[in-house]
Amino acid sequence: MDKHRTIFTADFVERPYWWELAPPPPPGPPEPLPEAADVLVIGGGIAGLSTAIELGRSGVRALVLDREAIGWGASSRNGGALSGAGSLGRARSDLHKALDAKLLDEMVEEAEGSFDEMEVFLRREGVECFFRKTGRFVGAHAPKALDTLKRRAEMLNRTGRDTATILERGRVREEVATDLYHGGLLIERAGSLHPGLYVQGLAKAAARLGATLRGGVTVAGLEKEGGGYRVRTSQGDVMARQVMVATNGYTGAATPWHRRRLVPVASYMIATEPLGEARVRALLPKLRVYGDTKKVLYYFRPSPDFTRILFGGRASFIDADATRSAARLHGFLTGLLPDLAGVRVTHGWKGNVAFALDYLPHVGRQEGIHYALGCNGSGVVTMTHLGRCAARQILGTTNRPSAFARLPFPTMPGYHGRPWFLPLVGASYQLRDRLDGWRSAPAKDPR
Repeated sequence: MDKHRTIFTADFVERPYWWELAPPPPPGPPEPLPEAADVLVIGGGIAGLSTAIELGRSGVRALVLDREAIGWGASSRNGGALSGAGSLGRARSDLHKALDAKLLDEMVEEAEGSFDEMEVFLRREGVECFFRKTGRFVGAHAPKALDTLKRRAEMLNRTGRDTATILERGRVREEVATDLYHGGLLIERAGSLHPGLYVQGLAKAAARLGATLRGGVTVAGLEKEGGGYRVRTSQGDVMARQVMVATNGYTGAATPWHRRRLVPVASYMIATEPLGEARVRALLPKLRVYGDTKKVLYYFRPSPDFTRILFGGRASFIDADATRSAARLHGFLTGLLPDLAGVRVTHGWKGNVAFALDYLPHVGRQEGIHYALGCNGSGVVTMTHLGRCAARQILGTTNRPSAFARLPFPTMPGYHGRPWFLPLVGASYQLRDRLDGWRSAPAKDPR
């Protein structure tokens, strides 16, 4: 087949678009690990690095370990969308019924405050990552989905900080050039950044404040020993006074309690070839970040230079390769935005996000081990904030525990961290979307 007639450019790569400007650090010669650490952090993504930064500001030097390069995981693969409480428990329509009203209000207030902290944090640490306050539009995939969005708008507007507005169907094209959504929710307090540059900036700040960062080190297990923990790694044992788990969608067998409470789900993204700013503005007039209410959701945004569209979603509920999933996402994209028919794809990639079984983020301590886990597909602001909360918990300097630390962290019988049920869940989600009246474009297979 003539490659110019396929949906891929000749130089298509299975690699995050973000890595063109900010790739993870290449592996270097292995360096010996210290024999002891005040705090050992497992996971070198946003949560772990945020913890190390907060510890460093109090004079505590963390040792941060990751089995891949620092920042290799979802922290540099995500869509780069930012929100406060706008994404809190978004997969649940019963959030207002499932939680005590006072606790929910505290969680919403804390999540909103974390969005305010983001700009201050970036400025203080000198992180340059194309941060913009953009607002967020969430499309209603079915008429009844507007009822859920109305409840979410009420929840946000109660804080007095956010302005959340329901748009009826006739106003959707003010936000996105499609006729498929039955209205939507506009959230003012949302934004975007370049996640590759962001996680690189976090790593530089953590190192500057005294943290030791080591990629390519696998943690095999840990045991209580004396007044601390013996952490067994692929490069020898380390004695740590305190341990913090920040592995999210890559949580492994070394921390089985945490693994049983997280469902790793692959999320997929593509980048279009350059379209030019005028064409991107015609499709996404306000240059916001975007999502929708489907079970098999879409999320998308303009690139930081406004010349491409970056589009993501649950292209598969099995571990599919990035090329095949990119073809499926291309079908979803052109089904949503028909004016992009014929546009080709330059990058396709995937990364694991971590869903808690209650769809809420969690921070706390279990048998002395600290953790910040459960990004639920919206982790940039959340994990930055919960990493700070974990550090304050370690330091004992918090006057008021995080509202998210007061949540039980559920699991289910027979679950040990391998989500065998995801294909069944995916099929049920697709059926739910079809019953709601959603019709996606047929997937295109490049093979």
